[in-house]
Amino acid sequence: MGISELLEKYGDRYLQALLMTWRLTVISFSLALLIGIVITVLRVCPIKPLRGFGDFYVQIFRNIPGAALLILLVYALPYLKITLSYYACVLIATVLIPSSFCSEHLMSGMNTIDPGQIEAARALGLTFLQMIRRIVIPQALRSSVLPMTNLLVADMLTTSLASQVPLRPMELTGLVSYINTHATGGVMAFVISAALYCLTALVIGRAGSWIDRKVRIIR
Repeated sequence: MGISELLEKYGDRYLQALLMTWRLTVISFSLALLIGIVITVLRVCPIKPLRGFGDFYVQIFRNIPGAALLILLVYALPYLKITLSYYACVLIATVLIPSSFCSEHLMSGMNTIDPGQIEAARALGLTFLQMIRRIVIPQALRSSVLPMTNLLVADMLTTSLASQVPLRPMELTGLVSYINTHATGGVMAFVISAALYCLTALVIGRAGSWIDRKVRIIR
């Protein structure tokens, strides 16, 4: 089946799958960013048990395969009397793993902050949370725009985990599996999905570069 035939027969499904991929990407990355900021604050806070928890969180979710985490959520949690929808399981898997990498990027961004700023903040009597909120996190975010852009692209690709469960509506990779199960889409079904992934990644990359130029800290 050629590209024109695939688009004629499954064009509306490709659009729905693309929108589903975008939806999963936006929601999962937003939550991963929020969790990543919280974990980063824990990793630099003066309370040792909280620092240990933050480091433990990053080491666990940075090193676990996404497919393995999804399998645990879908098939292992029911044994603990916890049953989640397929959508929730996919969303959790695509949030926990990127949030650990988000924390690592923020930690790298913190290393670009002049220690003199922290000393000045302490001299002014700012508390730890005030320093984090007013000085550290804003600059760390500005210094890590490009790594965060790469993380957003990776998170978008990670949404392909949804193809492993019967998610409705399907995302792009899941749609390819559906087409090749119900018809002979062949490699062309993959080509269309790959092109949509690439176009989305290109837009994200351009947007990230533009934001980086606007907020970059000149030292």
